Amino acid sequence: MRREDHMGAYDDILHLPHHRSEKHPPMSMRDRAAQFSSFRALAGYEDAIGETARLTDRRIERGEEERHRLDAILRQLECRLAEKPTVTVTYFRPDDRKAGGAYLQHTGPLHAIDRVNCRLIFADKSELPLDDIYDIIDTP
Repeated sequence: MRREDHMGAYDDILHLPHHRSEKHPPMSMRDRAAQFSSFRALAGYEDAIGETARLTDRRIERGEEERHRLDAILRQLECRLAEKPTVTVTYFRPDDRKAGGAYLQHTGPLHAIDRVNCRLIFADKSELPLDDIYDIIDTP
């Protein structure tokens, strides 16, 4: 059958005006364009690759001698807490997403040493766990 033979069946509706719904508002051009935009089948893949490539440091385990040295520094600082000594602390922050973490530094006046909860408390209210401290430098 030829195409012209079928066209006669639609002659009654061929030139009718376009139907506009009374229930649904017309879609905006932006929303219509979004239906035809490129499709990302692997959404989140680039983020996962970036996370895998992100480097972390391994926690350095302190030896007995190093622990005694840090404890001696903490005892000296405890005696001077009334002076609010300014210290620079190098500490390890574990990574939330993968093994390892990062070594960071915090400098500020020391407010307290909480031996019960094992924390250094600074004047700015920030706290560092004593177990995560790698080094302390007393900054005069």
